[in-house]
Amino acid sequence: MRAAVLLLPGGDALSTRRRSPMAVAAMLPLGRRLIRSGRDDGLAAHVVHYRFRGWNGGHAHPAEDASWAVDEIVRRYGDIPVCLVGMDMGARAALRAAGHPAVSSVVAIAPWLPAGTEPDPVKQLIGRKILMVHGTNDDDTDPELSYRLAERAKKVNRDVCRFEVHSDGHLLQEHRPEVAALTADFVLGTLLGGALARPVADALAAPPPLGLRMPLAVGFGTVPS
Repeated sequence: MRAAVLLLPGGDALSTRRRSPMAVAAMLPLGRRLIRSGRDDGLAAHVVHYRFRGWNGGHAHPAEDASWAVDEIVRRYGDIPVCLVGMDMGARAALRAAGHPAVSSVVAIAPWLPAGTEPDPVKQLIGRKILMVHGTNDDDTDPELSYRLAERAKKVNRDVCRFEVHSDGHLLQEHRPEVAALTADFVLGTLLGGALARPVADALAAPPPLGLRMPLAVGFGTVPS
Protein backbone atom coordinates (compact mmCIF):
# COMPACT_ATOMS: atom_id res chain seq x y z
CA MET A 1 0.00 0.00 0.00
CA ARG A 2 1.16 3.52 -0.82
CA ALA A 3 -1.31 5.50 1.30
CA ALA A 4 -4.29 5.10 3.61
CA VAL A 5 -7.51 6.85 4.54
CA LEU A 6 -9.12 6.63 7.96
CA LEU A 7 -12.84 7.39 8.07
CA LEU A 8 -14.09 8.89 11.34
CA PRO A 9 -17.86 8.65 12.00
CA GLY A 10 -20.03 11.09 13.92
CA GLY A 11 -21.12 10.64 17.51
CA ASP A 12 -22.51 12.36 20.58
CA ALA A 13 -21.24 15.13 22.80
CA LEU A 14 -21.38 12.99 25.95
CA SER A 15 -21.72 9.23 26.00
CA THR A 16 -19.79 6.21 27.20
CA ARG A 17 -22.05 3.84 25.26
CA ARG A 18 -20.46 1.68 22.63
CA ARG A 19 -19.92 3.08 19.17
CA SER A 20 -22.94 3.69 16.95
CA PRO A 21 -23.37 1.13 14.13
CA MET A 22 -25.51 3.66 12.27
CA ALA A 23 -22.77 6.29 12.35
CA VAL A 24 -20.28 3.73 11.05
CA ALA A 25 -22.68 2.65 8.29
CA ALA A 26 -23.07 6.26 7.19
CA MET A 27 -19.36 6.39 6.33
CA LEU A 28 -19.32 3.21 4.23
CA PRO A 29 -20.54 4.68 0.91
CA LEU A 30 -17.78 7.29 1.02
CA GLY A 31 -15.25 4.60 1.94
CA ARG A 32 -16.34 2.50 -1.04
CA ARG A 33 -16.04 5.53 -3.32
CA LEU A 34 -12.49 6.17 -2.13
CA ILE A 35 -11.51 2.52 -2.60
CA ARG A 36 -12.88 2.49 -6.15
CA SER A 37 -11.00 5.68 -6.95
CA GLY A 38 -7.68 4.75 -5.40
CA ARG A 39 -7.33 0.98 -5.20
CA ASP A 40 -5.25 0.70 -8.36
CA ASP A 41 -2.88 3.36 -7.02
CA GLY A 42 -2.34 1.55 -3.72
CA LEU A 43 -4.89 3.28 -1.47
CA ALA A 44 -6.27 1.51 1.61
CA ALA A 45 -9.34 2.73 3.52
CA HIS A 46 -10.58 1.81 7.00
CA VAL A 47 -13.40 3.01 9.25
CA VAL A 48 -12.33 3.79 12.83
CA HIS A 49 -14.47 2.06 15.47
CA TYR A 50 -14.46 4.24 18.57
CA ARG A 51 -14.37 2.87 22.09
CA PHE A 52 -17.22 5.23 23.03
CA ARG A 53 -19.68 7.17 20.94
CA GLY A 54 -19.14 10.41 22.89
CA TRP A 55 -16.52 13.17 22.71
CA ASN A 56 -16.74 13.44 26.49
CA GLY A 57 -15.27 16.85 27.16
CA GLY A 58 -11.56 17.08 27.75
CA HIS A 59 -11.16 13.33 27.22
CA ALA A 60 -11.72 13.84 23.47
CA HIS A 61 -12.01 10.07 23.14
CA PRO A 62 -12.57 9.97 19.34
CA ALA A 63 -9.43 12.04 18.74
CA GLU A 64 -7.45 9.62 20.92
CA ASP A 65 -8.91 6.71 18.96
CA ALA A 66 -8.00 8.40 15.68
CA SER A 67 -4.38 8.78 16.78
CA TRP A 68 -4.31 5.13 17.85
CA ALA A 69 -5.71 4.11 14.45
CA VAL A 70 -2.97 6.04 12.64
CA ASP A 71 -0.41 4.16 14.72
CA GLU A 72 -2.07 0.94 13.60
CA ILE A 73 -1.86 2.01 9.95
CA VAL A 74 1.88 2.61 10.34
CA ARG A 75 2.30 -0.74 12.09
CA ARG A 76 0.37 -2.57 9.38
CA TYR A 77 1.55 -0.84 6.21
CA GLY A 78 4.74 0.96 7.15
CA ASP A 79 5.64 4.62 6.78
CA ILE A 80 2.91 5.75 4.38
CA PRO A 81 0.92 9.02 4.29
CA VAL A 82 -2.51 9.05 5.92
CA CYS A 83 -5.58 11.20 5.32
CA LEU A 84 -8.18 11.56 8.07
CA VAL A 85 -11.73 11.97 6.73
CA GLY A 86 -14.33 12.78 9.36
CA MET A 87 -18.01 13.67 9.54
CA ASP A 88 -19.64 15.69 12.33
CA MET A 89 -17.87 14.76 15.59
CA GLY A 90 -15.49 12.65 13.52
CA ALA A 91 -14.48 15.77 11.60
CA ARG A 92 -13.50 17.44 14.86
CA ALA A 93 -11.55 14.32 15.82
CA ALA A 94 -9.77 14.36 12.45
CA LEU A 95 -8.72 17.98 12.90
CA ARG A 96 -7.59 17.36 16.48
CA ALA A 97 -5.56 14.25 15.57
CA ALA A 98 -3.89 15.87 12.56
CA GLY A 99 -0.67 16.41 14.48
CA HIS A 100 0.29 12.74 14.18
CA PRO A 101 3.50 12.56 12.10
CA ALA A 102 1.95 10.17 9.56
CA VAL A 103 -1.01 12.45 8.78
CA SER A 104 -0.55 14.50 5.63
CA SER A 105 -4.10 15.72 5.01
CA VAL A 106 -7.55 16.06 6.59
CA VAL A 107 -11.09 16.28 5.24
CA ALA A 108 -13.57 17.68 7.78
CA ILE A 109 -17.19 17.36 6.65
CA ALA A 110 -19.76 19.38 8.64
CA PRO A 111 -17.47 19.50 11.68
CA TRP A 112 -19.06 19.60 15.12
CA LEU A 113 -17.52 22.53 17.00
CA PRO A 114 -19.55 23.27 20.14
CA ALA A 115 -20.47 26.91 20.64
CA GLY A 116 -19.41 28.54 23.85
CA THR A 117 -16.36 26.37 24.39
CA GLU A 118 -12.71 27.31 24.10
CA PRO A 119 -11.74 27.45 20.39
CA ASP A 120 -10.15 24.27 19.10
CA PRO A 121 -6.38 24.39 18.51
CA VAL A 122 -4.97 24.83 15.01
CA LYS A 123 -1.20 24.50 15.46
CA GLN A 124 -1.42 20.75 14.85
CA LEU A 125 -2.65 21.55 11.33
CA ILE A 126 0.64 23.15 10.29
CA GLY A 127 2.22 21.20 7.44
CA ARG A 128 -1.02 19.39 6.54
CA LYS A 129 -3.42 20.03 3.69
CA ILE A 130 -6.89 20.74 5.04
CA LEU A 131 -10.29 20.63 3.36
CA MET A 132 -13.49 21.58 5.17
CA VAL A 133 -16.97 21.15 3.69
CA HIS A 134 -20.15 22.53 5.25
CA GLY A 135 -23.77 22.98 4.23
CA THR A 136 -25.02 26.54 4.61
CA ASN A 137 -28.38 25.32 5.99
CA ASP A 138 -26.85 23.03 8.61
CA ASP A 139 -28.99 23.26 11.76
CA ASP A 140 -26.95 20.68 13.71
CA THR A 141 -23.43 22.06 13.41
CA ASP A 142 -22.95 25.78 12.86
CA PRO A 143 -21.20 26.51 9.53
CA GLU A 144 -19.99 29.87 10.86
CA LEU A 145 -18.00 28.08 13.55
CA SER A 146 -16.21 25.96 10.95
CA TYR A 147 -15.50 29.13 8.96
CA ARG A 148 -13.92 30.74 12.02
CA LEU A 149 -11.79 27.68 12.64
CA ALA A 150 -10.72 27.63 8.99
CA GLU A 151 -9.88 31.33 9.20
CA ARG A 152 -7.64 30.78 12.23
CA ALA A 153 -6.04 27.74 10.61
CA LYS A 154 -5.32 29.69 7.41
CA LYS A 155 -3.25 32.16 9.42
CA VAL A 156 -0.76 29.43 10.40
CA ASN A 157 -1.11 27.17 7.35
CA ARG A 158 -1.73 28.38 3.82
CA ASP A 159 -2.86 24.88 2.72
CA VAL A 160 -6.38 25.26 4.09
CA CYS A 161 -9.55 25.52 2.03
CA ARG A 162 -13.25 25.32 2.81
CA PHE A 163 -16.22 24.67 0.53
CA GLU A 164 -19.79 25.75 1.22
CA VAL A 165 -22.65 23.62 -0.03
CA HIS A 166 -25.40 26.14 -0.54
CA SER A 167 -28.93 25.28 0.61
CA ASP A 168 -27.88 21.87 1.96
CA GLY A 169 -28.21 20.63 5.51
CA HIS A 170 -26.09 18.65 7.96
CA LEU A 171 -26.09 15.33 6.11
CA LEU A 172 -25.47 17.01 2.73
CA GLN A 173 -28.01 14.68 1.17
CA GLU A 174 -28.88 16.98 -1.72
CA HIS A 175 -25.28 17.12 -2.94
CA ARG A 176 -23.87 13.82 -1.73
CA PRO A 177 -22.30 12.87 -5.11
CA GLU A 178 -20.52 16.23 -5.32
CA VAL A 179 -19.22 15.99 -1.75
CA ALA A 180 -17.97 12.45 -2.40
CA ALA A 181 -16.26 13.55 -5.62
CA LEU A 182 -14.67 16.54 -3.87
CA THR A 183 -13.40 14.31 -1.07
CA ALA A 184 -12.00 11.73 -3.48
CA ASP A 185 -10.26 14.41 -5.53
CA PHE A 186 -8.63 15.88 -2.42
CA VAL A 187 -7.64 12.53 -0.93
CA LEU A 188 -6.04 11.20 -4.12
CA GLY A 189 -4.36 14.50 -4.83
CA THR A 190 -2.86 14.96 -1.38
CA LEU A 191 -1.92 11.32 -0.75
CA LEU A 192 -0.93 10.03 -4.17
CA GLY A 193 0.30 13.13 -5.94
CA GLY A 194 -2.55 13.48 -8.40
CA ALA A 195 -3.53 16.87 -9.79
CA LEU A 196 -6.19 18.59 -7.73
CA ALA A 197 -9.32 19.78 -9.50
CA ARG A 198 -9.14 23.43 -10.51
CA PRO A 199 -11.69 24.62 -7.91
CA VAL A 200 -9.72 22.91 -5.13
CA ALA A 201 -6.40 24.33 -6.29
CA ASP A 202 -8.00 27.77 -6.57
CA ALA A 203 -9.51 27.52 -3.09
CA LEU A 204 -6.16 26.57 -1.56
CA ALA A 205 -4.44 29.48 -3.31
CA ALA A 206 -7.09 32.11 -2.59
CA PRO A 207 -6.86 34.37 0.48
CA PRO A 208 -9.68 34.53 3.01
CA PRO A 209 -12.56 34.79 2.71
CA LEU A 210 -12.61 33.58 -0.91
CA GLY A 211 -10.79 30.31 -0.36
CA LEU A 212 -12.81 29.57 2.77
CA ARG A 213 -16.25 30.25 1.29
CA MET A 214 -15.77 28.51 -2.04
CA PRO A 215 -19.15 27.31 -3.37
CA LEU A 216 -19.31 23.65 -4.31
CA ALA A 217 -20.63 23.59 -7.85
CA VAL A 218 -23.57 21.39 -8.75
CA GLY A 219 -22.23 18.43 -10.73
CA PHE A 220 -18.68 18.70 -9.39
CA GLY A 221 -16.75 15.62 -10.44
CA THR A 222 -19.06 14.55 -13.26
CA VAL A 223 -17.75 14.11 -16.77
CA PRO A 224 -19.31 16.62 -19.20
CA SER A 225 -21.46 14.97 -21.86
